[in-house]
Amino acid sequence: MAYTNSKLISYTKLSPNHSGQRTHSIDRITPHCVVGQCSVEQLGDIFLPVSREASCNYGIGADGRVGMYVEEKNRSWCSSSNANDQRAVTIECASDGAEPYAFRDVVYQSLITLCVDICKRNGKTKLLWLEDKDKTLAYTPAPDEMVLTVHRWFANKSCPGNWMYARMGDLAEKVTAQLSAGMNEEDDDMDINKFKELWREMRKELQDNDASAYSEEARKWAVDNGIIRGGNSDEFNGMWEDMMTREQLVTVLYRFAQKFGLS
Repeated sequence: MAYTNSKLISYTKLSPNHSGQRTHSIDRITPHCVVGQCSVEQLGDIFLPVSREASCNYGIGADGRVGMYVEEKNRSWCSSSNANDQRAVTIECASDGAEPYAFRDVVYQSLITLCVDICKRNGKTKLLWLEDKDKTLAYTPAPDEMVLTVHRWFANKSCPGNWMYARMGDLAEKVTAQLSAGMNEEDDDMDINKFKELWREMRKELQDNDASAYSEEARKWAVDNGIIRGGNSDEFNGMWEDMMTREQLVTVLYRFAQKFGLS
């Protein structure tokens, strides 16, 4: 899929500390506490040295300004979890230096606005806080859902601090409410051309090679036996999450019948 960066950023200092392009589409947001009332410039300096071996996609300074340190298309080194950071937009937020690592209100409001922006650009209409680690990590979000995760689930840390942890549900509710309000406003201006544009954008997001782990064995069988073929490009793309037309359905059934002598 095509990744974009937030237009809310007022400062950019790209860190070398990242893993290159993500291997999973974005369906998580992970807020962090900086443990200090840093500016966006100071955050840029913190993540610039290779020796730091850490970074984030965005940072929010103590004055509420937003900085970018790893482009959204790339996996940052932020949450002590490769699996999480491959699919999460990570956000470091200026905070007090001691527990509960409270955020200033301007930082929290900026976090809400940034999360709304991230969700919109990635085609999400809901931000979910499921509270439980095991439930969250086992959850497969719907195409229009974004899920919140926290650093403390992956390392022996307080991050994002007890102040922010107690507000994760509030963050999800406020972001989802703003997304819903925005959708209602957009509906007033909906016409056939806008509908077609949104439809194409949604289909484009589904037409990458992402897939859930539970179907791995079945997908391999289908590809190895020629039941599913990966389009016309040199690089295989099963478009596993995309919708199937009746034309495609009968083609798959026909290949199955030919393969196993049923036709």
